[in-house]
Amino acid sequence: MLTLAADIEVLARFGRALADPIRCRLLLALREAPAYPSDLADALGISRTRLSNHLACLRDCGLVVAVPDGRRSRYELADARLGQALDDLRTAVLAVESDRACQEAAEKGCC
Repeated sequence: MLTLAADIEVLARFGRALADPIRCRLLLALREAPAYPSDLADALGISRTRLSNHLACLRDCGLVVAVPDGRRSRYELADARLGQALDDLRTAVLAVESDRACQEAAEKGCC
């Protein structure tokens, strides 16, 4: 059983990962199927360098893993339950009117 501090750290890591739209797109893509970095970069329309930085963040947060495949590495969610968690978050009903932005986020320029 995790302690409260450990629970908070897990949620904070997940929050940091989801705080960036590109990382969200990566997680959603990997929810569908494991993929190689070159394919992910092409699908997301970003450079491989930029993708590499985001994959490193997701690895550091413990959300994705690199699986060696010959000379390449394939990326996948670290735990299949993360896919379900992403689905649950995507479909959760927010307690905010859909036409209103989160004020704090809007002030920080992240929405």
